[in-house]
Amino acid sequence: MCKGLSGMGELEMRYPAIIEGGGGDYGVWFPDIDGIGAMGHTIDEALINAGEVLRDYAIETERDGRPLAVPSALEDVEAPAGSALTTVRLIHTPRDRPSVRLNLVLDADIADTITAEAERRGMTRKSYLEWMVRLTAQTGG
Repeated sequence: MCKGLSGMGELEMRYPAIIEGGGGDYGVWFPDIDGIGAMGHTIDEALINAGEVLRDYAIETERDGRPLAVPSALEDVEAPAGSALTTVRLIHTPRDRPSVRLNLVLDADIADTITAEAERRGMTRKSYLEWMVRLTAQTGG
């Protein structure tokens, strides 16, 4: 059974993920989704990258008009020997959802940091804030 994205609000699901590797070379893959995975020098980096890959999967799946894979219950997934089992949160807003205007008052130092970090990464402040919110939500921060 799969869910489509059309007409839904912000989509949030947790997919079981297998973490493998060690010594500065980690990989994450999803038992419920063939062909996608992520790498990182640390477990945290690999999990952050896995969240981005999962979001890309949802975008491509939506674009192709296909349903998303339904995540298995964590207790139904068995991790191979030498690996770890966790979940990665998919946070995705379907394309048909409109943007919402927020008026925020921020500390001047925080606003300066947002501007500087966005410029350093070649992003707009809006895209930087969206990225940071997704990143924080994915890591449970």
